Amino acid sequence: MSKHGYENGRLDLPFVGIATFAKRRYEPDWASLDADVAILGAPLDAGTQYRPGARFGPRSVREASTLFSFGHAGAYDHEDDTTYLTGEVTIVDMGDADIIHTDTQASHDNIETGVRAALDAAALPVVIGGDHSVNIPCIRAFAEHGDIHILQIDAHLDFVDERHGVRNGHGNPMRRASEQPHVTGLTQVGIRNVSSTAKEGYDAARAFGSEIISVRQARQLGTGGVLAHIPPDARVYVTIDIDAFCPSIAPGTGTPSHGGFLYYEVLELLKAVAERHDVVGIDLVEVAPDYDPTGSTSILAAQLLLNFLGFIFHERLNT
Repeated sequence: MSKHGYENGRLDLPFVGIATFAKRRYEPDWASLDADVAILGAPLDAGTQYRPGARFGPRSVREASTLFSFGHAGAYDHEDDTTYLTGEVTIVDMGDADIIHTDTQASHDNIETGVRAALDAAALPVVIGGDHSVNIPCIRAFAEHGDIHILQIDAHLDFVDERHGVRNGHGNPMRRASEQPHVTGLTQVGIRNVSSTAKEGYDAARAFGSEIISVRQARQLGTGGVLAHIPPDARVYVTIDIDAFCPSIAPGTGTPSHGGFLYYEVLELLKAVAERHDVVGIDLVEVAPDYDPTGSTSILAAQLLLNFLGFIFHERLNT
């Protein structure tokens, strides 16, 4: 038997076959989930206030993830001298939650159903959006699963209460999260420049107890300084908006904001979170591939998720 995972007799190169996440097994029967990680697509962009297109994010990130799907026994990192995501870690792709055009609430309900299915199966839910409103049903799904602290990596605060009757768009998720009794706190990192949230939203976030850290402040604090704002015993849910990154490396998003993070700044933060906390859920949102003909934004998203999963399960298997 080959030690590199080519036992089925096929090389199975990245550009061959169906583009599930990292070419892992597709599991359409959510009642039969049996895995460590369950990937769920949430292709909804009805909550956008500017440029649409994030509905194609899950498909694009899945396709990009095939770049990292070679059949080797895990992924070796020579800097860490560690092999991540070995065969001990099972990942399945649940496919997409059903999205009903013009019906945000029903679409959110379907996303919540998918996340609940992953949690009921004791799998780590990883949701690929879609706009940031998909975080709202993700957080609701944790209502019976213990307290969580949210680490948000984002250019925008997303703490709008209501604007012209809209309460569940992509400017509202952190405000809606703060209203959930199982959400014990927020650490919001990368927030910068002119924001879609007005001053009263910032005041409300701080009154809730949110820690708001800009890119420049994060660089001054360093990784350890940022992590010090998360209670040491917290179970952490991580929500990543791709516009947290500088648009020079992530142009494929609806609301780009200059002055953002570079890759290793976020990667090192995620590694530190995985080392110090129980990470209980992840979403990555706002990849809008049509604004990036190079595909680099989707590759960034896929690489970030796979590395983060590697860090999380390395800690789980070695502690």
